[in-house]
Amino acid sequence: MSFCCGASMLGTKGTLKHIRTQIHNVPLLFCPVCHRVEVHHSVENEYEILAEYAHGDGAPEVDFGEYVDHRDQTELFENCVNHEYEEPLDVVRNQIDMSLDLLTVAKELGDVEWEQQLKKRLQVLNTRRNKLKSKKPLRGMS
Repeated sequence: MSFCCGASMLGTKGTLKHIRTQIHNVPLLFCPVCHRVEVHHSVENEYEILAEYAHGDGAPEVDFGEYVDHRDQTELFENCVNHEYEEPLDVVRNQIDMSLDLLTVAKELGDVEWEQQLKKRLQVLNTRRNKLKSKKPLRGMS
């Protein structure tokens, strides 16, 4: 499981910019709390090599999947608790549940600093949850 600021990161694919080259379909991990994005640890080396070669060739954009062996996406993101295709409200609720569990552990250990970090994270997640709950579904759209 990959963590950032104590929240579990979501598995996804996306586009990253390396100098002037855009690299599409890169396996990424995304933090739903602080929005940090990082290349999935299992393809970091391949990403760096492709990015350097693409930039050196002056390519404005490349597709990661065309140059790197395709890995089964379920295998690639099997250690992620949530994934981008999940309902955003469910993801936030899951993150809140995990943070509450961690808060219990922090209290049992007497780790005041960790407790404060978790409380701050819970405030951010609660705000995001409230925003998601207040959004009204669009009618007639699928």
